[in-house]
Amino acid sequence: MSEKVDIEKIGTSTLGNELSMKECEVVASIMEVRTLRDGEHLINERGHEHTLFLLVEGKLDVISSSAHKTEPVYAMAPGEVAGTRAFIEQTPRRATLRAVGNTTIYTLEPAPFEALLKSRPDIVYKVMRALFRITHENLRRMNRETEQLTNYINKSNGRY
Repeated sequence: MSEKVDIEKIGTSTLGNELSMKECEVVASIMEVRTLRDGEHLINERGHEHTLFLLVEGKLDVISSSAHKTEPVYAMAPGEVAGTRAFIEQTPRRATLRAVGNTTIYTLEPAPFEALLKSRPDIVYKVMRALFRITHENLRRMNRETEQLTNYINKSNGRY
């Protein structure tokens, strides 16, 4: 690809906020740049690729068929990461990602990342900690939203 990964964008993302700029350079060396136009799909639900995605410009809508509609269940913003479960567990995708406007994504494949275990286990450890934090925060957000919906339905713990 002709575009180059910007290490500053890695460093300010949820994936790289614990990495030094030198460590971001190492991660950038194994990442690729992908651009999408408005409405283009990055991945489709049930896909078998295991790429990790870092959104650096634009927006991505997260669409899940478990919601039985094509409306987004979440809108990603720059600096956020998608595909953590498929990347770590090597399982099929659970959502579709669709670009909103022109979008730039950095991609990370499992094999080159795992190859860092021999030369830079410290970076692998920091990235895995970040992936755990990202997953945990997503779970907390979903739990809050479920609680709010339950409170709304039951007309409890608030003004409804």
